[in-house]
Amino acid sequence: MKTVPYWLDTRPAFTSGAKEPIAGKADVVVIGGGFTGLSCALAVAKKGGDVVLLEADVVGGAASGRNGGQCNTGFFHDYAHAMKRLGRDAARQIYQSYNDAVDTVERIVREEGIDCSFRRVGKLKLAVSPAAFEKFKSSAELINREVDPDVYTVPGSQIHEEIGSDLFHGGMIYPKSAMLHVGRFTVGMAEAAARYGARIHEHTPVVGLTRLDARRYRVETQKGSVEANQVVIATGISAKGPFAYFRRRIVPVGSFVIATGRLDQATVDSVIPKHRTVSVARGLGHYYRISPDNRIIFGGRAQFAVSSPKVDVKGGAILLRSMREIHPQLRDVKIDYCWGGMIEVTRDRFARAGEYKGMYFSLGYSGSGVQEATHMGTILARMIDGEKEANPYRTLSWPPIPGHFGTPWFLPLVDVYYKVKEKFGR
Repeated sequence: MKTVPYWLDTRPAFTSGAKEPIAGKADVVVIGGGFTGLSCALAVAKKGGDVVLLEADVVGGAASGRNGGQCNTGFFHDYAHAMKRLGRDAARQIYQSYNDAVDTVERIVREEGIDCSFRRVGKLKLAVSPAAFEKFKSSAELINREVDPDVYTVPGSQIHEEIGSDLFHGGMIYPKSAMLHVGRFTVGMAEAAARYGARIHEHTPVVGLTRLDARRYRVETQKGSVEANQVVIATGISAKGPFAYFRRRIVPVGSFVIATGRLDQATVDSVIPKHRTVSVARGLGHYYRISPDNRIIFGGRAQFAVSSPKVDVKGGAILLRSMREIHPQLRDVKIDYCWGGMIEVTRDRFARAGEYKGMYFSLGYSGSGVQEATHMGTILARMIDGEKEANPYRTLSWPPIPGHFGTPWFLPLVDVYYKVKEKFGR
């Protein structure tokens, strides 16, 4: 069993990294080489901007390469809760941004010719009880009325047409959702941005930011510094570096994934007959899909803990038990890959984007980064051009989390809470 992400192990190498020293000036310096940073750099470079991207490790190597490979419409929250929390207009705009986000991913794949197995398959959200399905029906009716007429429910009497399991009492379908090979996608975006002139530096963590005037900064690395007319923060959880403002507002949470060995077509079809992306709405939650080479990619929180080799293997064992519980037909399949990573979660699980001390940022996707992060990178490029109204999160405040300074000391307590909640079905 490999303990590296399937997506990173099966992607091509990025071969167009910058060779020149880090020096001089740039129109835009993007900090972070995941979905957000790469799509922003690509958009700026395509418009003729002089852009430098600085990545602490390798492009797409952190959360962007350690997820479940789902590219879904619809956000985490119940839509009624979102309307109450945000107001009708903001809820509608943020929900619509997720629909637009899948379109953005598809457009980039098509325009740049990226071979990443992008497919529109629809998302299936599964109800674990009759009461949960009743909530699904109410939610779908509200979503249809307010923002998205295409979402629909599948009753328990028909759920076996969608899923090869006896545990569920119905589901909700988001038909615009998609899947892709995220490793190939990030390398494809990086190669495309480099073709348009972006200078992408891997293994180059930012160690200092010196403000020169309203927007101009000197961005400092151990390999040199560059003056930016505009800085874009796309760092994710930003565990190191001069990003304390963001660390106080984001909780890094471990997410864990396993990938089975290659399966025959009959087994794959017995698990997810229509090959959709799948999420299970209970407790810590699970998500899964079929890979381009017929594996089941099965993930979830599994435990609230910081990813490490030991924790990842423990999380993988928990996921394997859950997968076999849901799908007994997989009880004898072997696991080829097991990995973990850290995702960036905000207190209310809505992303944030805006401006801080003259720098633009977009962060905190809370488990929905494949599509929304890619989309928000393009929105940041528009914001640089003065289109502030393009930001769907512009009205959301973002206070620091009380008692949180970057190290998530409270994760074990959260883990206990969700396990109790799942045990008692609440």
